[in-house]
Amino acid sequence: MTTMWLEILAALVVVVMSVRFWYRYTSGHCTSTRSMAGKTVIITGATAGIGKETARDLLRRGARVIIACRNLEKGHKVAGELLSEGDGRGEVVVRRLDTSNLSSVRTFAKEVLDTEGAIHVLINNAGAPGMGKRLVTADGLELTMATNHFGHFLLTNLLLGRLKKSGPSRVVNVTSFVHKIPSKSDLKDLAITNDYKPFKAYNISKLCNVLFTRELADKMAGTGVTVNCLNPGIVRTEIFDAVNFNYRAFLIYILLQVTSKDAVSGAQTSIHLAVSEEVEGVTGRYFCDCKEAPMSDLARSKDMATELWEASVKAVGLRQDEIHY
Repeated sequence: MTTMWLEILAALVVVVMSVRFWYRYTSGHCTSTRSMAGKTVIITGATAGIGKETARDLLRRGARVIIACRNLEKGHKVAGELLSEGDGRGEVVVRRLDTSNLSSVRTFAKEVLDTEGAIHVLINNAGAPGMGKRLVTADGLELTMATNHFGHFLLTNLLLGRLKKSGPSRVVNVTSFVHKIPSKSDLKDLAITNDYKPFKAYNISKLCNVLFTRELADKMAGTGVTVNCLNPGIVRTEIFDAVNFNYRAFLIYILLQVTSKDAVSGAQTSIHLAVSEEVEGVTGRYFCDCKEAPMSDLARSKDMATELWEASVKAVGLRQDEIHY
C-alpha cells in the first residue's frame, strides 16, 4: 500500500514539474536590444513584481525611469537597489501616486508635466485584487475599479498632451486573461453594487483596461501615440498577498505554485511593448508572451468601448481643459 502511494506521489510530482517546465518554456521573452537612452518612461506600481522588473530592464537600457508609487519610502529603497545594480546609464525618479485617489493622480500629473519635457512611454501597471468586501474611495468609486481602471484612465488623459508632443510615444496597459470572463451586463454596473465579489470586481476592471486601450488607440490614430495592452500570464507577485484566504484563494495559490511565472518572465511583454521595434506603429492590440493574442468578443465591441469611455469621463470628472484627444 505504501509503495502504491509513493508511486502515485512520484507520478504527481513528474506531472507538476512537467507542466511547470512547459509553461515557463513557452513564455515569451523580449528579444529587442534597443537602447532607451534619452527616453523618459513612467511606470505605475513599480516597487514590486513585474513593474519593478520592467523598471530594472528599462534602466539598464539607459532610460529615465519615473517610479510612480504609493509608498515613497519603499520607492526610494527600490530606486537605490536598481541604481546599485546598474552601470550609471539610466536615471530613476520616485514620485508619489495612488491611482485609487483622483486628487493624487492630478497632483502626480502636474508634477510630471512641470518637470518632464517629454514622456515617451507610459506603462499603466499598478493593480489591486478585488477586496474581501466592497470598499468605496473618497471619490465615491469602488476601490478595485478606481485603482485598476479609473485612476489610470485619468492619468493617461492628463499626460496625453505631453505624450503627443513627445511622439512617437507609447502607452502600455497591463490587463489579464480574466478580461474574458465578464458579461455585457457587468459593464452596466461599474460601481459593482450588484452581487459584489472580489474576483468579479477584478475581472471587470481588467476588461475595462482592454476597452480603454481600444478606444484610446482610435482617438490617438495619426498622432504618433500608440496604445496596446497585455496579459502578463499567471505571475506570483505581491498582488495576491492581499487576497482574503478562502477555498478559492487556496486553489489559486496551488495553481500559482504549478504554473506561475516569476516576475522577470511576467515583465517580458510589458518590456516588449515599451521598447521593441516589432510593435512600432502597432496600436489597439492585445498581447501575451510578446505576441499578439485574441481578445474577447466583448473587448472588441466599439460600442462598449465608447460607452465605457463616456462613463469614465464622468466618473473621474475630466474637465474640458484636461482633454487632449
